[in-house]
Parts: sequence; C-alpha cells; structure tokens
Amino acid sequence: MGRPRAFDTDTVLAAAVDVFTTRGYSAASVDEILAATQIRRASLYNAFGSKRGLFLAALRSPASTMDLLLVALLELAPDDETVRDEIGAMLAAQQIDDRALGAALLRRAGLERSETT
Repeated sequence: MGRPRAFDTDTVLAAAVDVFTTRGYSAASVDEILAATQIRRASLYNAFGSKRGLFLAALRSPASTMDLLLVALLELAPDDETVRDEIGAMLAAQQIDDRALGAALLRRAGLERSETT
C-alpha cells in the first residue's frame, strides 16, 4: 500500500490551472508545474500519471476556468478525442454557447469587443 498523499489535490489543481492558463499547455514545463504546485515529480506522476493527466484533472475540477477551456480547445482538442469529449461535456453542462465561447476567445486574445460593435 502506498503512502497517503501529502498534498491537497484541490490546491494542486488550482495551481495547475494557473500555470496552464498563463503559459498554455505546450509551453508549461513540468518543472514550472512542480514549482507552482509545490509537489514532487514522483507525486505528480503517481497522482495524475502525466502532464496530460494533470491537465485533464484540472479541466474536470471546480478550479477550471473558461481560459483553461480555451487552452484545451486550441492546443489539445484538434488531436485528442478525450479532450474533445471533456470539452463537449463542459459546454453542455455549463450551457456555454458559441457566442460566449467566441467572446471569451476574443478576450483572451486581447481583442475584446464592446456589446455595441
């Protein structure tokens, strides 16, 4: 039997959300994630299996944000069916429509438009 986790999963996931939304999935290094989450490499891999596993857990977590959803859409969804399925479930569960998604994408890109435009 393994040792009990010495970290709070919700705290780790919230920190991972911050790293992934700030850096993006591809640019976020495992070392940056470890520094932000304050867990050891072995703990990350034991708990989440991989960087991708951590990302999926963060995406599914209450700490998930619209910006993390956009990172998933732009970086992972084109090549990852599991991520596409997760995104579809999130969009349906949170009733996020195309307009809201488009507005969030424009905001993230720094191209936010006013409602009168």
